[in-house]
Amino acid sequence: MLVAAALCPCPPLLVPEVAAGAAPELDALRAACLDAVGVLGAARPDRLIVLGPADEAGQGRYPQGSVGSFRGFGVDLEVSLGAAETAPDRELPPSLSVGAWLLSRTDWDDAPVEALGVDPSLPRDRCLELGRETAAGAPRVALLVLGDGSACRTVKAPGYFDERAEAFDAGTARALGEADTAALAALDAEPAAGLQVSGRACWQVLAGAAEGAGLSGRLLREEAPYGVGYFVAAWS
Repeated sequence: MLVAAALCPCPPLLVPEVAAGAAPELDALRAACLDAVGVLGAARPDRLIVLGPADEAGQGRYPQGSVGSFRGFGVDLEVSLGAAETAPDRELPPSLSVGAWLLSRTDWDDAPVEALGVDPSLPRDRCLELGRETAAGAPRVALLVLGDGSACRTVKAPGYFDERAEAFDAGTARALGEADTAALAALDAEPAAGLQVSGRACWQVLAGAAEGAGLSGRLLREEAPYGVGYFVAAWS
């Protein structure tokens, strides 16, 4: 059963070493992410699962101790998904590496941890089913859910400007802040893909996991500093 969730964006720029001189611009976002992750430990879960969008090579499950790095972003920095239980056989994708970095900043050691790289185009029904399966995996499950909103908020955004982006992000922020599983389940994959929303599938996995859990939510942060929607929320 799902007992808590933290929702955070996953730009590698969250890691100060990657952001370099621009690091102070995201200080408030980092602080909100760490506050959200703190909610997970307070829920005393039996298992923590980190969810993040991943390309085809990065999809699937990762055991505790899996390692990621930010070398692809010009920084010789490695992160580990908790203490190693088995020798990792592949590297965490970028979103899950950001999740591992966030956990390392909170000294997470409250429960076993694993990760799941999710196809951003996974159909809604399969997302919901995966969420239900995930929540049923232990008596008390917590989720750290990574994903960004629209990448089309300004003309300098990665996806250029799209007039639909602000409204999409506003609705998403409301749903995440209110733990509105019905609204998250109703997110349309087609416009989300057009707006380069990386978090849609992971949020719908969360919606499936939270069915019947009675969780309440708080929106801790919402911003779009680089034309990309970033949301931080905590469910408990």
